[in-house]
Amino acid sequence: MPPRRRYPFSGPGDIIARIIEFEDEYEGFVEEEFGYVRHGEDEEDSESQTREYIDVVESPIRVSQNESGEEENQIRSQGVCSSSSGSQEDVEWKPGDTEGLSCSICMEVWTSGGQHQVCCLPCGHLYGFSCINKWLQMRRSAGKCPQCNKTCSMRDVRKIYASRVAAVDDEAHKRILFLEAKLSSIEQKTASWSNKEAQWKKIEAELQLEVNKLKKKLANMESTTKGAQSQSNAASQEKYISGHNIYQEHHGQSPYCSFRHQGELLINGGRIFDIDGGRQILLLARRLPGVGGTFVLTQMSLHSPGEIDDILLPPTTRAIKNLHLSPHSNGLAVFGSLGKKLSVISLESHNTVLSYDLPAAPWSCSWDLNSSHHIYAGLQNGMVLVFDMRQTTGPFASMTGLTTNPVHTIHHLSGNSTPTSDVRTLLSASSIGLCQWNISGSEGWPSLVSETGNPGICISSSYCPRSDHIVASYRPRVGSSDDTVPTQPSLTQTGASNSNSNGVDGFHVCHKRRGVDSYYQKISSTQAIVDPIRLPRTAIIDFGGERKELFASCDESTRNLILQDPSTFTITQLFPLSSHLPLQDLKYADVNGSGLLGLLTDDRLQLLRNESP
Repeated sequence: MPPRRRYPFSGPGDIIARIIEFEDEYEGFVEEEFGYVRHGEDEEDSESQTREYIDVVESPIRVSQNESGEEENQIRSQGVCSSSSGSQEDVEWKPGDTEGLSCSICMEVWTSGGQHQVCCLPCGHLYGFSCINKWLQMRRSAGKCPQCNKTCSMRDVRKIYASRVAAVDDEAHKRILFLEAKLSSIEQKTASWSNKEAQWKKIEAELQLEVNKLKKKLANMESTTKGAQSQSNAASQEKYISGHNIYQEHHGQSPYCSFRHQGELLINGGRIFDIDGGRQILLLARRLPGVGGTFVLTQMSLHSPGEIDDILLPPTTRAIKNLHLSPHSNGLAVFGSLGKKLSVISLESHNTVLSYDLPAAPWSCSWDLNSSHHIYAGLQNGMVLVFDMRQTTGPFASMTGLTTNPVHTIHHLSGNSTPTSDVRTLLSASSIGLCQWNISGSEGWPSLVSETGNPGICISSSYCPRSDHIVASYRPRVGSSDDTVPTQPSLTQTGASNSNSNGVDGFHVCHKRRGVDSYYQKISSTQAIVDPIRLPRTAIIDFGGERKELFASCDESTRNLILQDPSTFTITQLFPLSSHLPLQDLKYADVNGSGLLGLLTDDRLQLLRNESP
């Protein structure tokens, strides 16, 4: 091969002339200035390549041999692509459409033909042909790829004949597809929930309309019920309060009682009370509002209703089950609480005089009618205890009952005992019926009153010491039929309503204790509507003298207080309760020669006074 020669040139035309002049003389020609080499190529390839070189050389680029940095900047800023031609010459590219289609040297879009045709190096990087050609001519580049610096030359450049070349990121493409699918799913769910929300709103509107209709219907029913109840109460008042001529027509004499409404006291949490007629004091056990509310004793003056004192009790007292003022006018009161305590307090100092610890919670308590020192307690486990307040350590007599059912009522029978008598007689009531206790010293024995044997459950008992009348109240046992046939007309037959929407069919039985051996004679019985769950409170009202007693109870169906002659259960008077809440307790006392009957509910104390002489 002939030695290479270097010829100075002054411009692109001189270069072209020298290339043509020495083309036939040299089989191989290496041009260092432009970075390409040709060795023994055929004429056709040589001619076509020569034209390409001519096109490249004629490009209006001025290269400075002294400042190579300016060369790179000129190549990147030169409008090489502006003169390109091809299928994309007249295409207007949008800002986001050139991603992956531009030359990394000039940052312009390459073309599918012409000077800026897309081409690639052996390393795989793509450039515009005119740009990579000029890049490889620079001495500083030293024939290396602009991106990876791998060595290459112009003979390694390969043109790519494609309308458009774009590289897709496979991971990004998968991510796009995933997000598009997720977006579609969320849009479907959103549409579904929107439909459901519309359906729910429609259903809510329909339900609200139905609720409004029911409220309107309920208001109409309540208005109708109140009107009917008012008419019924007016009729009852007219028939049984003002219309005492009915009693007079049947008995040929004027009635011996005529209770009238005296007033009522608003309270909160009333449970049980008692009246001291001589001192004109009322003692009330109340439950304070709130969860786990404690109990307090409230003392009221009957002649000065504004005088009210609350007696705070220890936190361990818990619910008060029974309360009685002393009949001996000594200013004492006894009460039993579920905290297994039997306590005696002073009404004057409001202090606890005595407090006994019990083996079980007391359900009932009572004073001895003859001795001011003795008190009695009936326990939840069926036991009966006898206390002498002069012995503060505990009971001096403790007796086990016939069953373990709670003793809900206990009375001291005064007929066979005197202050010097060694034998005391008690009458208790539990679910099995009435039970008599004969106590001598510290020993005692119970016996079931056989005359009170009944398939029903005894829920209350009342006792009149003067006449020895006892009235026991029963409700039927669960799963058994009531086969007791009253010997006297029932409440229905005497004019009271037989509706038992708020109660069950029960009955009252009156007994009279006779003789030293305490023989109990059944006098009469009657049907009644009693509470199906609670233990009701009843009382025998003793007017004294020659007047008969009255048995007071509450009819749960009519919400009326019923006053009856216990020997015949003939209704003497009805009185409607002023509260819609259940009757908690009722008590009677003689206050200044006039009978006072109290009816206690949770929210008020209703007072009735007997106006008969």
